[in-house]
Amino acid sequence: PELEFKISDFGTRRRFSLAWHEEIIATLKREVPQHFAGTSNVLLAWRNGVLPLGTMAHEYMQACQALGPRLRDAQMFAFDKWAQEYRGDLGIALSDTYGMDAFLRDFDMFFCKLFDGARHDSGDPFEWGERLIAHYQKNRVDPRTKTLIFSDQLSFPLAIDIARRFHGRARTSFGIGTNLTNDLGFVALNVVIKMTECNGQPVAKVSDAPGKTVSKDPGYLAYLRQVYGLDRVSAG
Repeated sequence: PELEFKISDFGTRRRFSLAWHEEIIATLKREVPQHFAGTSNVLLAWRNGVLPLGTMAHEYMQACQALGPRLRDAQMFAFDKWAQEYRGDLGIALSDTYGMDAFLRDFDMFFCKLFDGARHDSGDPFEWGERLIAHYQKNRVDPRTKTLIFSDQLSFPLAIDIARRFHGRARTSFGIGTNLTNDLGFVALNVVIKMTECNGQPVAKVSDAPGKTVSKDPGYLAYLRQVYGLDRVSAG
């Protein structure tokens, strides 16, 4: 069977220019509509008549550390409130706010069945996909009915390799950023936006990739690691 390959434009932050960004979206829509799912840029989606799309942000997951009832339940609280708000729409869970181990502990059978899939944004994408598929199977969910979205520093060759690995085992989709909107030979800006405080309380993101952990409060970060049983990962 033909390889399923869907890409989305996730490249607004690091694009070469607005004009180039618009040219890319128009070209993808015209030349490969069967593979182009849409863009995370709402304005350009409207201008070009394509689907605006995205998933939950790390900032939302981090805010729930301050807004939820208990820190240890912050991730489950975030998933639960998201589902209550969107009532089945926007059903992709972000997996790397606390790392994959913590995600799999909290993403139980209820959430496996409730959400349409999950998004990879740090760590080895092949290992992540294998672990998530095994987790679905352990929870008696057919992974072929779920979507694995990959969005971490993707290139087209890497995305195709990932699609081939999981073809026929799960649905896949790819959010490509810098390598789609700024591959003209210039060094792209390293623009990262994460929350460090909410309601006067420190919050943090703990990544599966060293250097992508975000926190301004070492004491809080150590406490968060202890609460979630996380191994030490270097802060960025």
